[in-house]
Amino acid sequence: MRGFRGPWEAGGGGRGGRAEPPPAEGLAAWIAGAVPDGWFTEPPAVTIDRDEVMIIGRLPSPQLGEDASDADRGSAEQGRIAQHREDTRDQRIKIAQQIEHRWRRKVSWGAACGSTEALFTTFSAPVMTRLRQSDRQVLDTLVAAGVARSRSEALAWCVRLVGQHADEWLGELRDAMGAVDELRRRGPNA
Repeated sequence: MRGFRGPWEAGGGGRGGRAEPPPAEGLAAWIAGAVPDGWFTEPPAVTIDRDEVMIIGRLPSPQLGEDASDADRGSAEQGRIAQHREDTRDQRIKIAQQIEHRWRRKVSWGAACGSTEALFTTFSAPVMTRLRQSDRQVLDTLVAAGVARSRSEALAWCVRLVGQHADEWLGELRDAMGAVDELRRRGPNA
């Protein structure tokens, strides 16, 4: 297609590595302003990486009688989330299009209600890696044991497992990286 530039093309065109998206400065605040009042009970949680912006908002819990079971509460919460998804679809698409155009990242939406959380859309980014034989054997064992259907799924499973067990350490690492980014932004003359 003439004039088309895919995100995987360096600088948006030609052959080469993926172009970096613009900095996400101000993006979370922009989202807080773009999301209509009344959608959520509090500002949405916004998670940003180089590929995706995930926006998850908290919805008011449905009013049920005190004798409602946990199953009833869960069903009511799922219903509230499903209705919110349908009611806001067109406007969420418009907001996502603006974000994708300005910040060149895919947008994923979700909602939380009570103890229920649901993601409406998610973006799965392909990740290329080289693994030594011993690492490939770990993935192949997970596939052979039926834990995963493919090496790709097994690798994603491993990443999730590490994320669950190393949350505190990863949080500290992200904080340190944020401090480095701030120092870079200020420069040596600050």
